[in-house]
Amino acid sequence: MLALGAYEKCKQYLKLHSAEPEEKQEIFPCISISRQTGAGSYEVSKNLLDLLQQNTKQPEDPWTYFNKELITQVLEDFNLPKNFSAYFVEDKYSHISDAVNELLGVKPSEWTIVQKTTEIILGLSRFGKTIIVGRGSTVINAKLPNCFQFRLIASLDTRIKHIQEVFNLSKPKAMEYIAKEETSRKRYLKSHFFKDTDDPSLYHLIINTSKLSYQEAAEVIFNIVQKRYPQCFNI
Repeated sequence: MLALGAYEKCKQYLKLHSAEPEEKQEIFPCISISRQTGAGSYEVSKNLLDLLQQNTKQPEDPWTYFNKELITQVLEDFNLPKNFSAYFVEDKYSHISDAVNELLGVKPSEWTIVQKTTEIILGLSRFGKTIIVGRGSTVINAKLPNCFQFRLIASLDTRIKHIQEVFNLSKPKAMEYIAKEETSRKRYLKSHFFKDTDDPSLYHLIINTSKLSYQEAAEVIFNIVQKRYPQCFNI
């Protein structure tokens, strides 16, 4: 599974790239994925990672997937206490409470955490050979020439069924989960990056996983990236 050993792979990835002078590194692409809740970002990313790694040059330097593991990496890299991870979510935002809490030393402001997350996402994006899901990455690395931005969508019925299967929820609970997650993600992007997740101009391509299988969606993304960066693949 994609999650197995993910943290160790992330650490190996960062160690490898931090040890090598940037000017000597070959530029590989980075893929950022925005998603509607339940559109299958995990499954598409898993299939995509397999395609990328099977066909990449320098396979000893593997492609790496960053999602929730990015939270752990932020906490480790910036020596923030583990209990701060509770604040590192996409649905908590308040200018006033942030300012007061930081002055009182209760917790780092969300602006501080978002800033540090943004720095890490930019670093990962510049290194390339990464798939980054969420955390505003499609906006953060939009101006980097080696980065591709994709969005996964699906019909509500498809997403409800997927969430039911993944989390073993009833239909009403799945609908509640989707509504809460979507509200949180939209608020996060709008509050911190002043962008709307539904703005099609943010993406190279929007893929409907109600119409394409997860494997087909992964193949579409791979073909676009491979065509733009043929020098990075054994095809």
